[in-house]
Amino acid sequence: MKRAVIDSAMSDTRTEDQPAKRPEKASLSRVCLLIAALFVPGCTMIPKYERPAAPVPSQYPGVTGANENRSAEIPWKDFFAEKRLKRLVELALANNRDLRAATLRVEQIRAQYRITRSALFPTVDANGNFTRSKSSLAGFPQGNAGSGGSSSFTLSQWSASLGSTAYEVDLWGRVRSLNRQALEDYFATEEARRSVQISLMAEVAIQYFALREAEEQLKVANQTLVAVEDSYKLNKAAFEAGANNELDLRTSEGQVQTARINMVAYQRQLAQAQDALALLLGRTLPANLPAPGPFLNTNLLSEIPAGLPSELIERRPDILQAEHVLKAANANIGAARAAFFPAITLTAAIGSTSSELSELFSGGTGVWNFSPQITLPIFTGGRNLASLESAKVGKRIEIANYEKAIQTAFSEVADALVANSTFAQQIKDEGALVVTQQRRYELATARYREGEDSYLNVLSAQQDLYSAQQGLLQARFNKLASQVSLYEALGGGWQ
Repeated sequence: MKRAVIDSAMSDTRTEDQPAKRPEKASLSRVCLLIAALFVPGCTMIPKYERPAAPVPSQYPGVTGANENRSAEIPWKDFFAEKRLKRLVELALANNRDLRAATLRVEQIRAQYRITRSALFPTVDANGNFTRSKSSLAGFPQGNAGSGGSSSFTLSQWSASLGSTAYEVDLWGRVRSLNRQALEDYFATEEARRSVQISLMAEVAIQYFALREAEEQLKVANQTLVAVEDSYKLNKAAFEAGANNELDLRTSEGQVQTARINMVAYQRQLAQAQDALALLLGRTLPANLPAPGPFLNTNLLSEIPAGLPSELIERRPDILQAEHVLKAANANIGAARAAFFPAITLTAAIGSTSSELSELFSGGTGVWNFSPQITLPIFTGGRNLASLESAKVGKRIEIANYEKAIQTAFSEVADALVANSTFAQQIKDEGALVVTQQRRYELATARYREGEDSYLNVLSAQQDLYSAQQGLLQARFNKLASQVSLYEALGGGWQ
């Protein structure tokens, strides 16, 4: 039964899904592998890694052809066209605490990898020791007359040595497998840092556009307040002169109050947007930022190509992170397989010993020791077999996580592509609606002042105009946010 377990652990030359070899050929390959393991240090039992197939279509929905330019290769300074936004992103990259913590985690994992890697080499320590002891010897009785005498001895012992303790000879690759696992964990952490960087730049850009939208909404609200206040003054003067009814007066007065409420709401929204942006920057907003461009300008961001889904696998950091975690789980199988085989450790030292310090390194004082130890697992209560099974299951879990990361990335790109194209058309329609409602408001105001229409038509036209203006600003923000989300989803911006 033990042999069957060891044979199972040594079957690293085929993947789990491959058919078993013929018995005689399988036995021969195991013998060859055993001989190679004994005489070629550094071999491992890590299964051959094969990247899982991407569980997504080869094209994005609605994309007929792939652009040769890769979005991930477009530097963020080229994508963010506005100078003010570029400066804000630079400040965030320098001061954001989440990015700083992610960078420090990379340094921490790098140090942990070096700790794991150090197990490949023997540790050499120098030791010095001094011992001083006293012994007394009492004499034995001599007949009935009395007892014998006694004497004491004082001994001094000086020693110095240089040696290594419990160095594991990595015949089966257990240490190398753990080293590979630690290396993949380090790579995964680095990709996580890149992912944090991309997300940070996207969040800064989106929050900046939210701030710009709040500023524009506040301007529209202020313009509306000025207009309704003028209408209220005219209605009040007409009412006091007896040329107007109280209904029109109270209607215009309600418009003023509503406009003031909107002003307060957008002032609060603007302040909150500034606070959120300052949090992303890791500092207060500087006063010497470049002047912003017009919010409705179409040149705040550069257009980016969609490319192919295969680019996501090669470029997007969270997918690369998931793959490195999968490779780490694959390496863990090699360590679990190696646990079935004997572990050889060496302890050795060389030095000198003397009763006098001045003669410690003189001739004839040399000492040495060499102590190899071999540990063969015979009965572990199924622990090694369970560890191997756990490692294999862990790999299958990471395969599922890797495939889910690809599917999530594909979905995010597809959603961003749809949003980017539909918001572009919506902006055109919202702009045309603003022009129409502006003209309607002007006509309704003119007819009311000529006494040809009631003030209710002016009220309705004004409300619809205000709603159209706010809708245009919201559509513009959504278009900018979708462009940033597409750039982020395609994995661009971390170079």
